[in-house]
Amino acid sequence: MVERRDLEIFLMLAEELHFGRTAERLHVSTARVSQTIRKLERRIGAALFERTSRRVATTPIGRRLEEDLRPAYQQILDGIDRAIAAGRGIDGELRVGFVGTAVGQFLHQVAAAFQDLHAACHVQVLEARYSDFLDLLRADEADLVLVPVKVAEPDIATSPVLFDEPTVLAVSARHPFARQESVSLEDLARDKVLRPRALPDYMDESLVPRRTPGGRPIERGPEFGTVQEMLSLIGAGRGMFPVPAHAARFDIRPDIAYVPIRDGLRRERRFIWRTTAETHRIRAFTQVARDVVARSPNPLQN
Repeated sequence: MVERRDLEIFLMLAEELHFGRTAERLHVSTARVSQTIRKLERRIGAALFERTSRRVATTPIGRRLEEDLRPAYQQILDGIDRAIAAGRGIDGELRVGFVGTAVGQFLHQVAAAFQDLHAACHVQVLEARYSDFLDLLRADEADLVLVPVKVAEPDIATSPVLFDEPTVLAVSARHPFARQESVSLEDLARDKVLRPRALPDYMDESLVPRRTPGGRPIERGPEFGTVQEMLSLIGAGRGMFPVPAHAARFDIRPDIAYVPIRDGLRRERRFIWRTTAETHRIRAFTQVARDVVARSPNPLQN
């Protein structure tokens, strides 16, 4: 018999592709993860993961199993959460942070839908900065934050990606790129790219790669802590930065131009919260956000 915890371990390993990180996120031992995967492989009669000293990867059978299981498993969790919420009621306060501009508008939309269902729970929407969104959670000043980067911290839980959008390059209106119809990732090596202040290197690299696809180094320029700091530096010609496409509508300034990036990486949005502070409020709010996105898959472009 396959237990719910076995499925949870399998799906987490398929996401992380690392036994140690899977064990940390689920608060179990690495040995437990290994034992569970071996048990599943014996039950199925085939390998689910390829393991070497350098990497872990799903096999074709493992990938198919993940594709089949993940939606059904999430549906089970969502059903349990809805039943718990209906049985216990959700009240109190939920503090939700965001990084960006239009993202706050999206969260207010989610908060309104959430409070239609849970009128006794007050939602406070807070603006966070690139430089402090983790601090807000760890200092218990926010319950969850919607962020534009993938977070891999042992004490932080993450939701699946809610939605993503293309990136555009924000440059000074006087920059040569401002007169072009589009740019490529190779063009990032032709000028300084700003850097979010205090962001761990792996998060920073998820926003701006260290090198172009052709291998040219991307030089980093001044640091910024807030979106407004970033825009002021760009307008002053101190550097450029790839931003979500919605910025071209919501952050209009005469000193800044937004140029499409032909081969740019998509900017993903996901919720994060302290693993030890997960509540029914957090799970219910995350579910409502998923429902809102399901009705409008590009919520920041509307």
